[in-house]
Amino acid sequence: MQVTLLGSGSRGNAVLIESGETRLLVDAGFSGRDLERRLAEVQVDPASLTALLVTHDHGDHTRGMGVAARRWNLPLYLTDLTRNVCASLLDGSEDVRAYSSAEPVQIGGLVVTPFLTVHDAVDPVAVTVTEAGTGEKLGIATDLGRATAGVRHALQGCDVLVLESNHDEILLRESPYPWSVKARIGGSHGHLSNRAAAELVGELYHDGLCAVVLAHLSEQANDPGLAKDVVGVALERRRYSGMLEVARQEAPLAPIDVSRMRRQRLPSQITLF
Repeated sequence: MQVTLLGSGSRGNAVLIESGETRLLVDAGFSGRDLERRLAEVQVDPASLTALLVTHDHGDHTRGMGVAARRWNLPLYLTDLTRNVCASLLDGSEDVRAYSSAEPVQIGGLVVTPFLTVHDAVDPVAVTVTEAGTGEKLGIATDLGRATAGVRHALQGCDVLVLESNHDEILLRESPYPWSVKARIGGSHGHLSNRAAAELVGELYHDGLCAVVLAHLSEQANDPGLAKDVVGVALERRRYSGMLEVARQEAPLAPIDVSRMRRQRLPSQITLF
């Protein structure tokens, strides 16, 4: 399995997961033209995509979903409530397929397991994506509100974890956002702070964790270096030696080869026994 963050932040989010002939796009928070540009940067033909799955109705996750589904003839996976609230982005010609947090969805060689979050959307989910043949597991959790027991359970055992580290609490208080927006972001239905992300990563750590990508950083109330430092301290305490990266808003990150990273982690795991 290979994972590419095409971009992440308040102005757009999209993650590409590849396994064999399967190419799944999770969220399409950029315009169709911008999605095409970002895919070209990582040398992926949009026509080769297998499907698009959208996690919730906010514009930074849905902006290009209708265009992408129609232009590239993609099955579009939505929950019923998300489809209803995003009706203006659809014209009825799309191949919409309903999913829910009640059961996994098989898309080619990938098994997508949605789970509920308490983010302030109509029907928000985060997902894990498991490669059916190898068991490689990716967690994508960028709009959590707070780390509920269900979230912590769902994200256990991930090889790669894409996790929001949205804001620094002090920078949020000092940011130019209106107080109502500050309250929303920092509240229990908004986004995780760097500190909260660090606490969750520390809890989710296991010897097989290969890569952590911090995502959905606020441009007004965070700093990539600060987020990496705060979460990095929590991982250092667990003697983590894998990748720690920060997703960018403007451009894709380099693809993460999960299989290769797993092999690299194997020798250090063996020495523990």
